[in-house]
Amino acid sequence: MPRSRLSAALAATILLLTACSDSGGQSDTGEQLDKVNAGVIAIVDVAPIFVGRALGFFEEQHIDLTLTTAQGGAAIVPAVVGGEYQFGFSNTISLLLAASKKLPIKVVANGTNSTGVDGKDYAGLFVEADSPITSPKDLAGRTVAANTLKNIVETSVRASVRKGGGDAAAVKFTELAFPDQVPALEKGQVDAIFVVEPFQQAAVLAGARRIASSYVDAAPDLTVAMYFTSNQLLSTNPDLVRRFTEAMKKSLAFADSHPDQVREVIGTYTKIDPAVRAALVLPKWPAEVNRASVDTLAGLAVTDGLLTEKPDLTALLP
Repeated sequence: MPRSRLSAALAATILLLTACSDSGGQSDTGEQLDKVNAGVIAIVDVAPIFVGRALGFFEEQHIDLTLTTAQGGAAIVPAVVGGEYQFGFSNTISLLLAASKKLPIKVVANGTNSTGVDGKDYAGLFVEADSPITSPKDLAGRTVAANTLKNIVETSVRASVRKGGGDAAAVKFTELAFPDQVPALEKGQVDAIFVVEPFQQAAVLAGARRIASSYVDAAPDLTVAMYFTSNQLLSTNPDLVRRFTEAMKKSLAFADSHPDQVREVIGTYTKIDPAVRAALVLPKWPAEVNRASVDTLAGLAVTDGLLTEKPDLTALLP
């Protein structure tokens, strides 16, 4: 699709995370649409769902999509289970924890993947430029900021520490929203931060020093996050789940092959300056979940004590 068409779609559609849809439940042709509320995070990872909404991929599936922001996947999971959202975006560890607790959820589509390239991933582990910490192994006994606790940040950072020969169990984590992490690092409130784009660019601009690409350390081509729904919705309205999945897969494929349009749409749900958007490292958005990487994460979560045993991945994954 030409960039001009996406620009026109974006100009005609005000994409605010907390805004409700103005379609009134009908398409431009007057067809009735199913209202759907999806919980997401204001990060680069979710750009495909915004692209898909702007380009009408969800409307094609008779879905009137509202996107609502949350701080992290750990908050989105209970909102989906409770019916506040019909679908949600969450990191893989939060979903594995939910599955281990027998929460009634099911992954319906891939979310986002690491680039798999050390030093050139869309997320990184950072310290202050003058920090005595020179490698992840030095984080033993230190404090790392994570957007939410007991999520993929803890697992990935510990993987980096373990890879570097350090004591992964001795790393401490504190919960800080992504926008607050760079200021906290600059003030010395934490020893390190783990951030994804666009906050990685904020860390770079602030002069922070990357010491690891922890998603790369955790597993090859890591599936970082996925879209999911409740088992209740899956049983009561499987056709809606099928249509959402189809729209999501189309959105992922478009985003993965149209980086310029992705950078443009990111400006509609964040306040990132165009020059910074141009510098963003974009993740990969394959249409299918990397099941091997999910299994690896489950094993790491057991090693780290987040899980007592691997959950049933067959029940969780599509």
